[in-house]
Amino acid sequence: MASLTQWISGARPRTLPNAVAPVVAGTGAAAWLHAAVWWKALLALVVAVALIIGVNYANDYSDGIRGTDDNRAGPIRLVGSRLATPRAVLIAALAGLTVGSLAGFALALATAPWLIAVGVLCVAGAWMYTGGSKPYGYAGFGEVAVFVFFGLIAVLGTQYTQALRVDWVGLVLAVATGALSSSVLVANNLRDIPTDAQTGKITLAVRLGDSRTRVLYHALLATAGILTIVLMTATPWCAVGLLATPLALRAAGPVRTGRGGPELIPVLRDTGLAMVVWSIAVATALILAPAPAG
Repeated sequence: MASLTQWISGARPRTLPNAVAPVVAGTGAAAWLHAAVWWKALLALVVAVALIIGVNYANDYSDGIRGTDDNRAGPIRLVGSRLATPRAVLIAALAGLTVGSLAGFALALATAPWLIAVGVLCVAGAWMYTGGSKPYGYAGFGEVAVFVFFGLIAVLGTQYTQALRVDWVGLVLAVATGALSSSVLVANNLRDIPTDAQTGKITLAVRLGDSRTRVLYHALLATAGILTIVLMTATPWCAVGLLATPLALRAAGPVRTGRGGPELIPVLRDTGLAMVVWSIAVATALILAPAPAG
C-alpha cells in the first residue's frame, strides 16, 4: 500500500507549473483586453490542475503495465515500483480526468458550448499519450502534444473563456508557454533516453539522440525569451518577464554541461519554476499596463 507521500509523488508535482502557467498567462491576455473574469480563471485552473494530475496517473498506469517504468532514473512510479496496484492508479487517473471534465463542462456552458468538443479532445489526448494500443507518446509526438494542449489550447482557451476573443498577445503568450512546457518534457525524456530506448518507448529524445535533444531544450528556452521581447511591443512592462532568465539559466546548467540520469531531475523543477515566474511577471505587466488602443 502506497503512502500518502508516495501518492503525492506519483502525481508528479514538478509538472504542476505546466498547468498553472498557461492559466496565469491566458488570464493576463484577457486582462490586456480588459476582460478578465476571475471566477472563470479559477475554474480554468481547476480544469488544468485536475487534468494534469489525471494524465500523470494515467501515464503511471499505462507505462507501468507495459513495463516501461520497471527500471528508471527518475522519481518513483507507483505501478512500476509495485507500490500500488494498476487498478488503484487507474481509478486515481479517472478521478482526476473526471474532475477536470466536469469543471471544463461547466466553463464551456458558461462561455460557448462548442468548447465541450475541445474538452473532449483534451481528455482523449491525455489518455492516448501513453494509453491505448498506439500511444503517441511512444512515437515521438509527446512534445508536440504538450505544445498544443498546454500552450495553444490552454492559454488561448483561458483568454477566450474570459474575453470571448483572442488576439496576437494571447497567441504570443501561447507559443511561449508551449515552448516552456515542452522544454520540461524534453528534459524529462533526455534523462530517460537509455531506459526508454530499451523498453521501446521511442520518444522524440530517443529519435534525436542525447546531443540534439540538449540543443532542442535550449532552443525552446530561447524561443520563450525572444517572444518575451516581442511582447514588449505591446507594452514595455512585459520586460519584467525577463526576470525569469536567471532561473532559466540555472535550469539549463545541467543540460548544458552534459549531466545525465538523476542529475537531470532538478532541471524539471527549475524549468517549471522559471515558467511560473515568467507567466506571473508577464501577466502582471499586462494587467497593470494601460489599455491597448481601440
